[in-house]
Amino acid sequence: MSETIEIEFKNLLTKVEYENLLKTFNVKEKDIVMQSNHYFDTPEFALKNLGSALRIREKKNNFELTLKQPAAVGLLETTQLLSANEFKAAIQQQIFPKGIVQERIEQLKIAFNKIVYFGSLTTKRAEFPYKEGLLVLDHSFYLNKEDYEIEYEVEDFQSGQLVFQGLLKQYEIPIRKTQNKIARFYQQKL
Repeated sequence: MSETIEIEFKNLLTKVEYENLLKTFNVKEKDIVMQSNHYFDTPEFALKNLGSALRIREKKNNFELTLKQPAAVGLLETTQLLSANEFKAAIQQQIFPKGIVQERIEQLKIAFNKIVYFGSLTTKRAEFPYKEGLLVLDHSFYLNKEDYEIEYEVEDFQSGQLVFQGLLKQYEIPIRKTQNKIARFYQQKL
């Protein structure tokens, strides 16, 4: 179990911008990892309506259940590891293990047994250190759609924002209003 504050900046990319950044940062095919995010909420979108999100990330046969909630700066991420059997139970039967994520959801006055599975988004991800943070290049696939995105994860909002804006300017990438992956997923689904 862990709780961390996530501070990240993101921007959608065109395919050409994405491919140029892969070349610029010398990203090889072996550096790209596949991961899938499996999204959950109540049928009424109780979590979404609170600005929160629940997902299971599947990466290299590891599974993490994560609740994201708004924080003063960034998002509070509460994460617990799942076994392969717990993952299957969540996807197939909407049965989740007890733990810190359940406690946090119930603190929001949301019944854990009302949560249902909505679908998944698969991403080809390259990530590497960049200045004071982690730079991420994503190519995502979901609901017959694909998109490209750059993310910059940092510990300090102000310095991270300056670095990210400088990076976009340096590579002549226009700033685009960019929703997070789960919001883009739900926008396509609904």
